[in-house]
Amino acid sequence: MGIDPGSNLMGYAIIRTTGKSEKPELIVSGVVEMKKLDGPYLKLQRVFQRTLQVIDTYHPDELAIESQFHGKNIQSMLKLGRAQGVAIAAALQRDIAIFEYAPRKVKMSITGTGSASKEQIAVLLGKFMMLPPTLSSLDETDAIAIAFCHHLQRELPSTGDAACKNWSDFVKRNPGKLV
Repeated sequence: MGIDPGSNLMGYAIIRTTGKSEKPELIVSGVVEMKKLDGPYLKLQRVFQRTLQVIDTYHPDELAIESQFHGKNIQSMLKLGRAQGVAIAAALQRDIAIFEYAPRKVKMSITGTGSASKEQIAVLLGKFMMLPPTLSSLDETDAIAIAFCHHLQRELPSTGDAACKNWSDFVKRNPGKLV
């Protein structure tokens, strides 16, 4: 399950993966709109309830969520952090493993560059998996991207506890894992 947290819009997506040989399958995706709700606590309640509802309906094994980015507006960061925390709490309520990915990591995983636009990500996602002809918003696309990024990260060969110094070190630590 991928979640793009927000205080006014939260994107969510469930993808099914079966390994490297097949394309991931988009099971469901959508956006939770909270713009019309009065007060921040009602918005957080909606995030929690909808996240639990999706989890209880589709039973994902893992939750991938976008981590906070360091912006200039501290109030926006606080609101985003609360929404993220509530979505994480919903997953914890159902004993689901949680993985966080920075926005740049998601972009880099899908496009090869950490500065790709949301539109570029949407186009490339369509090449990696079947998507509906229209998605409701870029928040929904972001949630799919986060879930897909997690899939890609789980498929990478293990590098052990420490980072590899160079390609020879990587090959030495991962015998037989390269094609």
